[in-house]
Amino acid sequence: MTTPASPIRTERHGDILVIISDNPPVNALGAAVRQGLEAAVKQGVADASIAAMVIRCEGRTFFAGADITEFGKPMQEPVLPMLVDMIEASDKPIVAAIHGTALGGGCEVALACHYRVAVPSAKLGTPEVKLGLLPGAGGTQRLPRVAGIPLALDMTAKGDPISARTAHDAGLIDRIVGEDSLAADALAFANEIKTKRPIPRASQSPLAPDPDAVAAFTKANARRFRGFEAPAANIACIVKASETGYAEGVQFERAEFMRLMMDNQSAAQRHLFFAERQAARIDDVPAETVTRPVERVGIIGAGTMGGGIAMNFLSAGLPVTIVETSAEALDRGVAIIRRNYEATAAKGRMTAEQVERAMSLLTPTLDFDSLGTADLVIEAVYENMDVKKEIFTRLDAVARPGAILASNTSYLDIDVIAACTARPQDVLGMHFFSPANVMKLLEVVRGEKTAGDVLATVMALAKKIRKVAVVAGVTYGFIGNRMLMPRQVEANALLLEGATPEQIDRVHVEFGMPMGPFQMADLAGVDIGWHRDPSRIESVRDQLAAEGRWGQKKQAGFYDYDEKRTPRPSPRVAEILDEWRLKTQTPQRVIEDEEIIERTLYTMVNEGALILEEGKAQRASDIDVVWIYGYGWPVYRGGPMFWAKTEGYDKIVAGLDRHGFPVANSLRQGTIK
Repeated sequence: MTTPASPIRTERHGDILVIISDNPPVNALGAAVRQGLEAAVKQGVADASIAAMVIRCEGRTFFAGADITEFGKPMQEPVLPMLVDMIEASDKPIVAAIHGTALGGGCEVALACHYRVAVPSAKLGTPEVKLGLLPGAGGTQRLPRVAGIPLALDMTAKGDPISARTAHDAGLIDRIVGEDSLAADALAFANEIKTKRPIPRASQSPLAPDPDAVAAFTKANARRFRGFEAPAANIACIVKASETGYAEGVQFERAEFMRLMMDNQSAAQRHLFFAERQAARIDDVPAETVTRPVERVGIIGAGTMGGGIAMNFLSAGLPVTIVETSAEALDRGVAIIRRNYEATAAKGRMTAEQVERAMSLLTPTLDFDSLGTADLVIEAVYENMDVKKEIFTRLDAVARPGAILASNTSYLDIDVIAACTARPQDVLGMHFFSPANVMKLLEVVRGEKTAGDVLATVMALAKKIRKVAVVAGVTYGFIGNRMLMPRQVEANALLLEGATPEQIDRVHVEFGMPMGPFQMADLAGVDIGWHRDPSRIESVRDQLAAEGRWGQKKQAGFYDYDEKRTPRPSPRVAEILDEWRLKTQTPQRVIEDEEIIERTLYTMVNEGALILEEGKAQRASDIDVVWIYGYGWPVYRGGPMFWAKTEGYDKIVAGLDRHGFPVANSLRQGTIK
């Protein structure tokens, strides 16, 4: 049996030993890499003719973190904490030469090295908190000792990477080197420092407590960290580093790491990590399917959705032709696009040049026939099947052969829309979420006749425009909105039975949602979907709409609002509810919070199980991705289907049975996949 070649090799340059990792695509710190690094460092330490070492990587990046294929499996030695301690203990200076990203374990390897050099484009980070964890190889103890408490708090508890320049200014990087001369510059740096003593070791650097910085950071990020356990654990480890010696701090870090690793929150966040990647796979379309070229996009409708959709493609460098029926609507839509870009630039997220570059790719027109040059056309008009059928009939005559035709419908039947064309194989749904230029989710709705290469093209294009795409089948509301419906029905029923909008919304916010059902209704607009006949009042929502209580935009909806849109309970809504309770002769009782959970969230899980049974979603984890990225389901609960599994299917079924709901077979049998 042939022994696999090690991903680690060494080169000798005079008395400098260069240790090189070549483990594409991201030099993940798998067992073979760790073993190779251990052997190479031991080689350098043992060789009396070696004065210093350099650790660098081939390919596009330095060590970008752990090997995700090892998640959940027994770790082979040396485990990362052992490896980094051995690197730091070397009696010969070791230089980390960083390009690309040094993330997670990669950052911890760099911290264990005695010196660090980086190219200007490099980034360093400890993103473990995004998996519900913390840097578990001494990262929370070395980082503040090298870079200071404020930056260490920011890097560990928030998990966002920093630039090489920021790292250099904080002392985390010793020198910025040439973008194209990393190997030579790192070698030269090693020659400069090879005789310097004492060798700087991060674990031995002094660190004084800074309670004011910790308090200010915690207060400033309270809303961001709400409900999450890992940020607090990261903060606690940084504080511990300032209060104790390194050895005691590492013991504390290890205990906190293991506590988080065994917790449901980390399991949920790790589940989402893999679920997002799994969602990109189409079960019955081969990965090697040749996609169609998309070099120009057409959009029908310059309203809120059309303009937001356009921005995704403009920002990705794709030319967009946007069509409207009136000059006034077209001008208004283009002005909003520009205003949105300029607001982004004002926040420092774009330059003025980038704004102009994006706008230069936009062609606004009233000429429907101009869509004939587009490779992808997306219809983004209001939800009316007759209107959409008319548009696709016209589009079929105008669009070039092979063009992909998409509807941004939120609910309607894609197969009915596709049947208006002579090319149903080229038609699918692209359901963007509002605001379309911000929200990450894209439901890609596969019609009965949608071609495999069309589906593959749009899924690949989603990555280019930085969306998380999930394949959905044709069903009313697709995945997300179909599951939303039973929640809304039960929330409205609970109002008549004695609950208040404030109680129902509070339960959802305490669960971790960004807002409750009635807060969401007020934000979106109580009049959305209203039939616009004030004399036809068939529900509480109809009555609110008929009275002009359309939500935040009218300073009155399910709540009353002041000029700052601060909500407060509405006496008028209380009156309306009492009137409807009397009219419908609904018995009143005290509604417990647990019943609200059972009737609004358990029913969503049940609907998700039905969607899976009907084949309208590929896998349960896809449903979780939809709800995390489209509706604000709390990340630390992993999505509704993962949450149901952690709660226990028997508990969910018992709650549904208690209220008389029909239960999906797969949920009752615990066979959801």
